[in-house]
Amino acid sequence: MEKLVETIILGIVQGLTEWFPISSTGHLKIFECFFNLSTPFLFEIALHIGTLIVVVLFFRKDIKNILSALAHLDFKTENGKLIPLIIVGTIPTTIIGAIYVEFLESAFQTILPIGIAFIIGGTLVYLSKTGKENTDNINYLAAILIGTAQGIATIHGISRSGATIAVALLLGLRREKAFKFTFLLSIPAILGALALTFYKERAMLASTGIGYTELAAGVVAAMLVGYFALKLLQRILATKRFHYFAFYTWVLGALLIAFSLSGF
Repeated sequence: MEKLVETIILGIVQGLTEWFPISSTGHLKIFECFFNLSTPFLFEIALHIGTLIVVVLFFRKDIKNILSALAHLDFKTENGKLIPLIIVGTIPTTIIGAIYVEFLESAFQTILPIGIAFIIGGTLVYLSKTGKENTDNINYLAAILIGTAQGIATIHGISRSGATIAVALLLGLRREKAFKFTFLLSIPAILGALALTFYKERAMLASTGIGYTELAAGVVAAMLVGYFALKLLQRILATKRFHYFAFYTWVLGALLIAFSLSGF
């Protein structure tokens, strides 16, 4: 029962923080430290299934149109043009994510580097307010840069939505277009990360005492909370208050660094 409660709480944390530009993985690590948990990366990725379902439901019309364009090999319509852009954007995400998991993940398991990452990520989110927002056109360079930001956001403490939306805004994309493209781009990234991590760590999940029941409960909690969080983010982005999240991550990052240096 204790593990079930813990995974539900972590699922709620995931749902609340996945869409807001405040880093869901960073918050999960903080809560795991609080509960004295040692969960494999697979658990964190699996929680993304709940929020991934939210993305699919939220953008179901766009996804349907994209799949229809792909089936007809139509790359000239607005939805068809997104297909090669998503593919191109996924490439740097995949490369950077694989490098992080293989060589750098172990370095971001304590609160000091996570705190530093919160401050860096918050700074990027704050700078997004300087974007000119003068185009709806996404070219291949923009897709690569946004995909690169998504890959860097694999780091605990740097928000995926924060990094990708901020880079899109800094590139001059209008916020409505940035919102849609960055979340559509997240779908293959989450699916790929889940498949790869499940293959590598499927045996580790059981050793932590987290079974499929607990995992399912966490996923459902993330899905339910995530829907309302995504709707709220859309409204906040429309009112041009996206950069306000930077103040929260700056404060949280500073507190984590202070706790770490004080021996917490």
